[in-house]
Amino acid sequence: MPVSSAAARSALAVGSVGALGLGYAALIERQLFTLRRAELPVLAPGSRPLRVLQFTDLHLTPGQRRKVEWVRDLAQLRPDLVVNTGDNIAHPGAVATALRAFEPFFDTPGVFVLGSNDYFSPAFKNPWFYLVDHKRNLGKSPRLPTDDLVRGFEAGGWRHLRNRRTRFPVRGVEVEFVGVDDPHLDYDRLDLVDGPPDPEAQLTMGVMHAPYQRVLDQFSADGAGLLLAGHTHGGQLCLPGWGALVTNCDLDTRRAKGVSRWWPGAAGAPSRKAPHDAAYLHVSAGLGTSPLAPVRFACRPEATLLTLTPRPPYAASAASAASAALPHPRGPRAWRARLARGGPPPATP
Repeated sequence: MPVSSAAARSALAVGSVGALGLGYAALIERQLFTLRRAELPVLAPGSRPLRVLQFTDLHLTPGQRRKVEWVRDLAQLRPDLVVNTGDNIAHPGAVATALRAFEPFFDTPGVFVLGSNDYFSPAFKNPWFYLVDHKRNLGKSPRLPTDDLVRGFEAGGWRHLRNRRTRFPVRGVEVEFVGVDDPHLDYDRLDLVDGPPDPEAQLTMGVMHAPYQRVLDQFSADGAGLLLAGHTHGGQLCLPGWGALVTNCDLDTRRAKGVSRWWPGAAGAPSRKAPHDAAYLHVSAGLGTSPLAPVRFACRPEATLLTLTPRPPYAASAASAASAALPHPRGPRAWRARLARGGPPPATP
């Protein structure tokens, strides 16, 4: 009897802790919106700093007024550029909600891409499939009013980077944008955005929703200095002291959120092994959750203010020298050809 009583008390304690954790994740943490900040040295020497506000994965439904008002209040930051990396809505009636959330930013230069939940309603998914088959049943849910969302963003002056390259000045700094439609749905057309950086641009920025390695590899091989993505929710349910367990794509969990470095073939390599000219990658944990899994644990919902600063002169000189020394056969196309064959990247002279 004492053993049974002890076992029962232990089971009750474990169950109570689990219930408390679930209640915290569902009722408290998912509402603890926070603004992250990071400084990235990606601009040409002599450039003026730029402040970029990144939003992603709001997964809005009608009636989420608290989240909408929190987003609107960030207009007080007066960013130079807004980058929206997708999954804005999670309900067919949420387009007006999304447009209200972003309305204060429509006087600010902005770019956007779409995620799978801008196209399709959320659908229940066995959590096990996030570990073994993150694309199972993808794209089989009812369609959402995607065209209405796109028209609203474009009417606000934002540019849709759907498999598109474009360049425009941001506070006097020429920025080239290279974007793809959602890689999680295999809507990305990398062949349409292939090519070296615009020589007139002081920064090439790669924008995507889901940070799949094929996109990161091509963008970095083509010379993008900054890569922005969302999709992962930072893991959403994380272990304190450990971090994310999944990313819902083929990105390694150490890059599930925050700033890291990426270069062609980086795969799971740590950022400390990055070459000097590796791109900076920022993956935002985003502001929402699927309405079918409204929980976050050890992974607060976030938007991020990125301050882009000039590269140190020595880094810029090294990058220029490496670029000048790199002959065409070892350029971006060679990187991709070697990677496609499963071989290592070409050696840098």
